[in-house]
Amino acid sequence: MSLIMASVVATALVSLILAFIAFWLPSLNPDNEKLSPYECGFDPLGSARLPFSLRFFLVAILFLLFDLEIALLLPLPWGNQLFSPFSTLLWTTTILVLLTLGLIYEWFQGGLEWAE
Repeated sequence: MSLIMASVVATALVSLILAFIAFWLPSLNPDNEKLSPYECGFDPLGSARLPFSLRFFLVAILFLLFDLEIALLLPLPWGNQLFSPFSTLLWTTTILVLLTLGLIYEWFQGGLEWAE
């Protein structure tokens, strides 16, 4: 019982020390950027009608697409336990081939280039 109690006390002590450091360390040298409530990279006091790069949103959509791919492939281990594992393999291969073809198309169209 004393070993469990010692580990609980040690865990609580380490947690308190880390929490204290996390609250104390950022307040050492605050500046304008740290004190600003916005973290998007735009000036919060400037005009809201400034132009922005459309490439940022294209890359964000690509990221969401491949994030969705991972979400579609997560149930794959349970799909191998079905009566026909071949159909699971077929659907998985179809998803991966379609996404790979989409990535190749974007690559050749220059959608992944930041500079023109």
